[in-house]
Amino acid sequence: MSIGESMQQQAEEFRTRYHAVRDQIGRVIVGHDEIVHGVLTCLFVGGHCLLEGVPGLGKTLLVRTLAQALDLDFSRIQFTPDLMPADILGTNMVMETPDGKRIFEFQRGPIFTQICLADEINRATPKTQSAMLETMQEGTITVAGTRYELKKPFFVMATQNPIEQEGTYPLPEAQLDRFFFKLVVGYSGRDELATIIDRTTRGVHIEPEKVMDGSEIVRWQRLIREVILAQHVQDYVVRLTLATHPEGPLALPVTNQYLRWGSSPRGAQTLALASKVRALLEGRYNVSFEDVRRVYLPAMRHRVILNFEAQAEGIDTDHVLLEILEKLPERSDDRPVAAAVVASAGRE
Repeated sequence: MSIGESMQQQAEEFRTRYHAVRDQIGRVIVGHDEIVHGVLTCLFVGGHCLLEGVPGLGKTLLVRTLAQALDLDFSRIQFTPDLMPADILGTNMVMETPDGKRIFEFQRGPIFTQICLADEINRATPKTQSAMLETMQEGTITVAGTRYELKKPFFVMATQNPIEQEGTYPLPEAQLDRFFFKLVVGYSGRDELATIIDRTTRGVHIEPEKVMDGSEIVRWQRLIREVILAQHVQDYVVRLTLATHPEGPLALPVTNQYLRWGSSPRGAQTLALASKVRALLEGRYNVSFEDVRRVYLPAMRHRVILNFEAQAEGIDTDHVLLEILEKLPERSDDRPVAAAVVASAGRE
């Protein structure tokens, strides 16, 4: 069997297993197909996900259902203003031994899991939010000089409410950048709402079956990184990232007019990895321009910062990013600039 045939076979197997998980989630969650796909994309590339939406749209239920469909440890942390870092990470407790001696023993916090639901993460203070930074970036926890390794795969899914701002602390840009995707959960449609009522008001309780474990998820994470990203598509990824930098060499007029800061190299890395998942799900093991375009909004909307003019005119980040997608050509001969940024992203 050739390498191409082997990759094609693995791509088909990934599609089958992906849809097995998707189908189990669909037994409980009605609609929100793009949101579910975004969450699964984050899981299969080893990234973290931020869900934004008003209360009651099923954000928490989605995470719980995902944990039930996967044979992984699950914990939920309800973020509140009085939550402390030790409540998340754990702390050293004084314990008494059988012979009467007292020793310090580390009691692990709820972050020692594989799927962690950080519910209403913007309700905690910046000090507590910062406790998540090391875990999300390194997959480790350091307490009192001791470093603990988290079991793989490790996946944080955080939720936040965009309309209730009193008593909340907006996530700092450094932490937002550590989320692979930011997904905006919208309202359900007419048919979807009818189905939700049917499922939830008739005393029927549906439990998803476990269809995948951690070792299989890690195997798919390795496969995704083997998907081919051709040089001309990679250049498109780089230029889409550079196009968000105000006054940069590839900045568009809309960028200079409405953005204060652009995406970090993590944005380019996210576009590349998420596009590879899209390619596999289409039965291909090479990324297309369309794959990149379809993941641009969730990959970038939390990595650019609007300026005062945009805020005054009621312009949101999606508006700016969609115009960049529309105006930026897929191909360009300006390769030296792109190559320099790729090298920079590789060192990140």
